Amino acid sequence: MLKLSTLKKGCVALSIVTLAFNASAQNKENRRPNIVLIMADDMGYSDIGCYGGEIKTPNIDNLAKNGLRFSQFYNTSRCCPTRASLLTGLYSHQAGIGDMTFDQKQPGYRGYLTENTVTIAEVLKKAGYQTGMVGKWHVSNTFLGQKDEHLKWLNHQSYKPFFSPVEQYPVNRGFEKYYGTIWGVNDYFDPFSLVNGTEPVKTVPKDFYYTDAINDTASAYIKQFSKTGKPFFLYVANTAPHWPLHALPEDIKKYEDTYKAGWDAIREARYKKLIAEGVFPADKNILSKRWKPNRKWEDNPTKDWDAHTMAVRAAMIDRMDQGIGRIIKTLKETGQLDNTLIIFLSDNGASSDDAQKYLPGNDRPGETRTGQKIIYPANKDVNAGPETTFASADEMWSNVANVPFRYWKTEPFEGGICTPMIAYWPAGLKTPKGSVTTQMGHVMDFMATFAELAGTTYPTEFEGRKITPTSGISLVPILKGKKRQGHDYLFFEHIGRRAVIHGDWKLLALNNAPWELYNLKEDRSEMHDLITEHPDIAENLTKAWQEWANSHNVLPKPVKAEANKQPADMSND
Repeated sequence: MLKLSTLKKGCVALSIVTLAFNASAQNKENRRPNIVLIMADDMGYSDIGCYGGEIKTPNIDNLAKNGLRFSQFYNTSRCCPTRASLLTGLYSHQAGIGDMTFDQKQPGYRGYLTENTVTIAEVLKKAGYQTGMVGKWHVSNTFLGQKDEHLKWLNHQSYKPFFSPVEQYPVNRGFEKYYGTIWGVNDYFDPFSLVNGTEPVKTVPKDFYYTDAINDTASAYIKQFSKTGKPFFLYVANTAPHWPLHALPEDIKKYEDTYKAGWDAIREARYKKLIAEGVFPADKNILSKRWKPNRKWEDNPTKDWDAHTMAVRAAMIDRMDQGIGRIIKTLKETGQLDNTLIIFLSDNGASSDDAQKYLPGNDRPGETRTGQKIIYPANKDVNAGPETTFASADEMWSNVANVPFRYWKTEPFEGGICTPMIAYWPAGLKTPKGSVTTQMGHVMDFMATFAELAGTTYPTEFEGRKITPTSGISLVPILKGKKRQGHDYLFFEHIGRRAVIHGDWKLLALNNAPWELYNLKEDRSEMHDLITEHPDIAENLTKAWQEWANSHNVLPKPVKAEANKQPADMSND
């Protein structure tokens, strides 16, 4: 028989071994990085300071100063498709959202993340990550009814328990925590479709501002997650600076004189700063010609309204940056910052919409909760900013926001599909601080990237469903300072606009327009169409695009929505 002292010694030794094993396991768990993915909405390529902008974004700029910027990173040109691609690692048509959130009864146009998909949150949760999301969801079918009844709902004057099928909510697609809006367009002072988990948020405080609520809730989630010792994935989907342009007076005041200089002065200043920031080489002039170059700012009869509107938009980005600063501060205070990969990008280029010319309906309210009429200043006679207005910047300012590129949101030109993208990760990034990479990436690459960092694999099946193989490629080699084997081809299609990139060549077409061919290495701003000089290249790229379209559920032309649904070319995100 063992002596009691010997037994005790054995138990102590076993306890020490057990504790050591548990500590080792936890250390291994902790070596996996937290991941915070922050996305802006309708923000242009050169809006933030580190990409040339005059808007005060010191917190985002600091991420760039100590991180890595991408000069050629792609989205899908519109809100819903970009979010679908980002979340699933697929082309948006493969994920069921080739268009917007109404169901066209076609595989690529179901308007929600279809059963063949798995989200980043689902993959990482399975791998032991805590998962949370705040902000704009906009990848589930939205309910639309008769106009009068529907407007009452939009105006917070009637109540429904759900804003889309509840099984499509974020908490049913892998996110353990969610606070945000299910729909895409929102009043920043009293947003429609705001939920906590699955519960509608029926009232908001008097001093509520949605951008602050998004980023402060993100900070609260980080504090909760950091207590467990497990890594976390947090998706922060800001709505700024998407219209309606709503901002706080103290933020607007910072920019009240900035845009009185006009389109040309701001474009030139942005371009010079962008070059100085090292995003593009100084030896090539890649600033595109201004949209409608014969229009002169000094002859613009609405220049005061236009300058103020851009000031409101800048204020929205400024406020978003302030919130991101609080997220960074929370990560630092909780000891999580060093081993957190922070990604920042935009879902598409700046919007060219004249939202003030719309009418209430679909996702646009007509009154506030208290019954105040919301003004849509089509004649530019009421300034943007307060809750009682609904307005946006126009194509002239969009052209400024997307310096140095042409065009804007929804279009396949670089101004529509190329996003500023920053990666920051003190413990893991192996590139020189503040450097810029020309290696190409796409939002669908995040799935493969995060799965690799989490030490897991993208599944072939999930909860009994067969999952479409990912189209993305991990960005980890780039983050480690290496050259990766990137995409041989990248394909794009949205509401009839289409493009394909292969090497230095890009073939594109606007809706119902002929193909155009550009050499991106020599002509990043797509000013010189070379299709007549290189018909063989154009022919090969056309064939490649068509083969992709045929195999990825891309319709020749999106079908019309039902009568009570928003049409494909007017639905808003």
